[in-house]
Amino acid sequence: MAEGPEDSGPLPPARPLDAIDQDILRMLQSDGRASIRSVAERVHVSRANAYARINRLVEDGVIRGFGARVNHERAGHGTSAYVTLKIVQNSWRTVREQLRQLPGASHIALVGGDFDVLLLVHTPDNRSLRELVLTRLQAIPEVLSTRTLLVFEEEDLEPQS
Repeated sequence: MAEGPEDSGPLPPARPLDAIDQDILRMLQSDGRASIRSVAERVHVSRANAYARINRLVEDGVIRGFGARVNHERAGHGTSAYVTLKIVQNSWRTVREQLRQLPGASHIALVGGDFDVLLLVHTPDNRSLRELVLTRLQAIPEVLSTRTLLVFEEEDLEPQS
């Protein structure tokens, strides 16, 4: 199965997902390495049907890709923080491209409220976090201000069955 068409142009219009599609999504969220055979058995369809459904979910952009859930601390990135940014109006696309290049950036969101952008970062230690925020982020001309929220403990939630 190919990676999702994240940057390959416009996606087709969204199609409604039936109960089998929803079951497949839950199963793959729980175990992205599940075989076509095990998916088919679990949702009670043929392997060909399961394969076709998964490919359609990828092609439609419902599934953006397959990856591993990482324990950042065990992977050498024991410091995590959410950084809020206020940015120059209409600079989102420019800022987003620069944020994508930051080491340790794992989630970027344009939000409404008291700040404009929410950025989740994982760094080896506090010194690296300080460097990232005070040197790299604040050097982006469109970034007006930042606020750093240190994460004491985190947990990725498993999909609801």
